[in-house]
Amino acid sequence: MFTVDPHSTTPVYAQLVECVLRDVSTGELVVGDRIPPVRTLASELGLSAGTVAKAYREMETRGIIETRGRKGTFIAQGRDDREGAAARAAAAYLDVVAGQLHYSPEECMALVERALDRRAAG
Repeated sequence: MFTVDPHSTTPVYAQLVECVLRDVSTGELVVGDRIPPVRTLASELGLSAGTVAKAYREMETRGIIETRGRKGTFIAQGRDDREGAAARAAAAYLDVVAGQLHYSPEECMALVERALDRRAAG
């Protein structure tokens, strides 16, 4: 689920925040999903619990996650979930148009552009 690159110039805690944000934006994580406890994730990734805790504090401060005591840590309802909702809608569109109907990426984009043009025209 989460990966970090120890050789990256981006601090590890920031990489964890980026992983969660990416997974939320792609719809892999949605509001209410539980994420691993600090110690569990630290053990899985071979990191110190302090590093993971720093990432969790950052995400909680930003409203990305919420801790519910002994119940665990969950993806929070964002202050502005437009991007996540848009990403989920785009993924659903692609599942149908590209996946089931076998349109190419170029054809998918052309369909969207035509729909936007029609919408702008009224």
